[in-house]
Amino acid sequence: MHTITILGDGGLGRAVEAAALERLRGSGRTAEVLVVGRPVSGRHERGALGHPDLVVEASRPDAVLANLEAAVAAGARRLVVATTGWAHDQPRVEQLLRESGAAAVTAPNFSLGVVLFGRLVETAVELFGSLDAFDPYLLEWHRRAKRDRPSGTAIDLARRIADRHPRLGSAADLEVVSVRAGSSPGMHLVGFDAPGETIELRLTARDRSAYAAGILAAADWLERSPREAGIHAFDLVVDELVAHQPIAA
Repeated sequence: MHTITILGDGGLGRAVEAAALERLRGSGRTAEVLVVGRPVSGRHERGALGHPDLVVEASRPDAVLANLEAAVAAGARRLVVATTGWAHDQPRVEQLLRESGAAAVTAPNFSLGVVLFGRLVETAVELFGSLDAFDPYLLEWHRRAKRDRPSGTAIDLARRIADRHPRLGSAADLEVVSVRAGSSPGMHLVGFDAPGETIELRLTARDRSAYAAGILAAADWLERSPREAGIHAFDLVVDELVAHQPIAA
């Protein structure tokens, strides 16, 4: 039986579980969806992950490397890493994947809308960046329990803006504000302000279902054909969706 193992039993892990089970019910296919929380010891025992065909990492930044090591040891060769804030471990993760022949899709945000929003922001920067009167800025708001600040999505958007704006030397030159309050699943706003007017582009997540849909799309992409061992960007998945079929969030 096909097995999907989700590492992380928080809000995102449970959203992926719900989306996977709903899709299985609609397709008539059978598969096991296993959600595994973090063990007290800090490391998963090999047998606790079952025999996963696909592993979704949805835990916390400091657990990513150990979780992927456990997943690969359990036989997983297709992985989706939905956790953010683990950039310091990326070289070791890349090495692990290549040495084990495993392929992983990673992203600062698995919302299909966020990826397209990022491309829209790039176009806006090219338009407004040529006008000295407009200053760019970025605001992001997440639930108070979110650990990373700014969010992975905000870091990615800041990089996109800085790379294309003629007055910004790097993302550090951009005004970025992070709010951690309440229970917001995520809001990102990119603005351009001039003395007489303000233009804003805003993306607001209502719940985690959009992230779960993107994670399952990445899983499908890994399954459709053999992928080179290592890390693959979620943009590749979105490119195929935009080119070949309607996007269903």
